[in-house]
Amino acid sequence: MSDHEYGIFLPIGNGGWLVSDTAPHPDGSYAYNKKSAILAEEAGMDFVMSMAKWRGFGGSTDHWGRSLESITMMTGIAEATERVKVWATVHANVHHPAIAAKMFVTLQQVAEGRAGMNIVSGAYADEFQQMGIWDADMSKDARYRMVDEWTEAVTRLWTEDSVTMDGEFFTLTDCESRPHPENPLTIISAGSSALGRDFQARRSDGAFLSGSTMEELRTASRDVHDRAAAAGRDVKTYGMLTVVLADTDAAAEKRVTDIGVGVDREALANMRLSWGMPADRVSSWTESATGIDAFQTPYVFGSPDTVIGHINTVVEGAELDGIMLIFPDYLEDIPPFGESVLPVLRAQDASSEVSA
Repeated sequence: MSDHEYGIFLPIGNGGWLVSDTAPHPDGSYAYNKKSAILAEEAGMDFVMSMAKWRGFGGSTDHWGRSLESITMMTGIAEATERVKVWATVHANVHHPAIAAKMFVTLQQVAEGRAGMNIVSGAYADEFQQMGIWDADMSKDARYRMVDEWTEAVTRLWTEDSVTMDGEFFTLTDCESRPHPENPLTIISAGSSALGRDFQARRSDGAFLSGSTMEELRTASRDVHDRAAAAGRDVKTYGMLTVVLADTDAAAEKRVTDIGVGVDREALANMRLSWGMPADRVSSWTESATGIDAFQTPYVFGSPDTVIGHINTVVEGAELDGIMLIFPDYLEDIPPFGESVLPVLRAQDASSEVSA
């Protein structure tokens, strides 16, 4: 496998992906995200993506208490960049498909064909209860049926002059949405359940996956690839990784230790409550939380050689097509990653193509 893709998960919410008051604290502003995206493009990254978040988790860090709207922000970032792909996130339970279809066509025009849509279902009750739009009775299976129907509606609006559909969740009557996109948008989806992988294989172009072990991640990646191939489709699989880079392994380990000192247990507890974890289990977990729990994704720390070795292990071991990267301090960390890590990864891909 060659030509792996590497991009960044923009810190659209304050604090980024480190829940600690001793960690660098991206402020979630447009200025910070714009600079991060420009640095990612200059470093040679392939894509930048932002999540959609409507409520934070409090604690000493007020984690994600301040966040921007993804589609609007990524439209600005599309104008500020020239080459990197720009992927925005949309909640299918918030934006009607006819509204979303036109919003993303607008983004695609601004991006001159580089736009992508990351579709999420809306799974965290607190975000939507505050708006009065949370359906507590909707099962996970029903939620995926809703997202599937939503995606069908959007993709039809992008390609048909008039769409009429009387679905389980959405109704369109002679619905028009022009102009259509001149180039197809990239559709992205995250999820590791069987329902999620089925949706990814049928509807998406890129699948973000997770697993508690390398074997689980590899199984999920193989499953999406196999399901997509059976449907005559090609879907790329991605993992997520936080990179703590320094000149030496020891210096990088110190960065990790320093981050862990300030782990925000209250914010992490609120996050788990929002996932639906029972309060008694959250209380027990909070008491045993360590500095490692400040990291919301798998992470690697070390010198450039150590980071390169770990990325190779993950990409090859889990049979991934790429990785979305997170950094403690995007403005300080992206340039050295672009100078000392990414060129080696690119050279490895080029060498693999030649040997193939």
